[in-house]
Amino acid sequence: MPTDLNEPWKSPVWRTRPAFLYSRKSLARYVGRPAAEFLKIEPAAGVVLVACAVVALVWANSPWAASYQAVWGMDITIRIGSFELHHSLKDWINDGLMAVFFFVVGMEIKSEIVSGELRQVRNAVAPVAGAVGGMAVPALIYAAFNAGGEGAGGWGVPMATDIAFAVGVLALFGSRIPSAAKVFLLTLAIVDDLGAIAVIAVFYTDDLSMPWLAAAGAILAVAIGLRVLNVWSGPVYLVVGISLWLAVLESGIHATIAGVAMGLLISAKPLLDPHAAHAKAQELAKDGLTLGETERLVRLTRDAQPPTQRLQHANHPFSSFVVLPLFALANAGVVLSGDLMAAAATSAVTIGIVLGLVVGKALGITAAVWIAVRTGAGRLPEGTRWPLLTGIAAVAGIGFTVALFITELAFHDTALLTDEAKIGVLAGSFAAALIGSAIIACTAPRESERQPEVDEEDAAELDPAGTGAR
Repeated sequence: MPTDLNEPWKSPVWRTRPAFLYSRKSLARYVGRPAAEFLKIEPAAGVVLVACAVVALVWANSPWAASYQAVWGMDITIRIGSFELHHSLKDWINDGLMAVFFFVVGMEIKSEIVSGELRQVRNAVAPVAGAVGGMAVPALIYAAFNAGGEGAGGWGVPMATDIAFAVGVLALFGSRIPSAAKVFLLTLAIVDDLGAIAVIAVFYTDDLSMPWLAAAGAILAVAIGLRVLNVWSGPVYLVVGISLWLAVLESGIHATIAGVAMGLLISAKPLLDPHAAHAKAQELAKDGLTLGETERLVRLTRDAQPPTQRLQHANHPFSSFVVLPLFALANAGVVLSGDLMAAAATSAVTIGIVLGLVVGKALGITAAVWIAVRTGAGRLPEGTRWPLLTGIAAVAGIGFTVALFITELAFHDTALLTDEAKIGVLAGSFAAALIGSAIIACTAPRESERQPEVDEEDAAELDPAGTGAR
């Protein structure tokens, strides 16, 4: 009812008085509810991430710069008997909280493979090819500037696309972007993340501890066994996931790989048949619901959804608005001294990353998709022409989160190279966002230019002779 929307405190559903967020208090009306609505919009995560990166830069270059290093370098130790985990706050965020982010990424990958664009081979060819080209060309450009130098190990930095930022930029253009183009970028970014995860696991792994690696393998086998036995208990998988994270952390492989592995293990199909569950729910509700029947209805609704969908919905806000902002705060703070800026301006590391993100991404994605389309293996997203695809490819050069993450892994022993690489990531991502947005603004169709999207089966019915007439 309008009353519930405009004056939610008057709704008859409240037993005595409304919860704070729905009350008529000024703080709720002018801060709480607007903030809650803001967090629901697509670009919100990117806006918060940018804000935290700016805060980190300002903080690291302010008179309180020493406190920045002190806070994120704070030692946090967990002891259980003789076992001890000893890390800085920054490392707990990078190794611990970021596992949650990669857990969500793993579930996104699983959903796309089971029921998304990656399920249909021809639909998947173009974004997968674009992702491969968008990883290979930036890495090659970086290697061309740094081969044989002290920064050679950073070739993985410009390979990554930041999903939150890239999708957020497209969201700014609203309905001007065809839905198929948005799905193309999301699929490309997911495959790109999968490639980045593989690079982290294979090339940015420290010395391996075989006993802990064997323990991780055994725990992973237990998790797979639970899936085969059709165990659906959340707490059980939580215990298994934490155990796997600990074993992977101690093995020397980066701990975030455990998050990806658990995400890929979560079922992307519901326990109950959705149609049968819907029919049962209607039967229950026909003559009114008792408390027990209401609880049963809630279970039917829950179990008729794929666990990946339900867990993504539950974990996405925490990942987007807690984990990634903390990561940006802890990692984006670079002291921009005159000497560092001068060094970065001529640094092969910085130049390689900037050109990799800005030029390599756009060139690699566009060229790979062009080859896929020209050979007939793939097709352009519905309603998308080459100029718009080029703009989307340029936007994919925003490599903020995962690029900073790989920077920390590649140059963790060299502070100067780390700072030069971070400047390259920040500058390259900002330039890619501006260039990509400018191209999209010039090439995305206006509302009056948009034609209704028709799938191939409908097109065949409308034009059985294959003349191409509309």
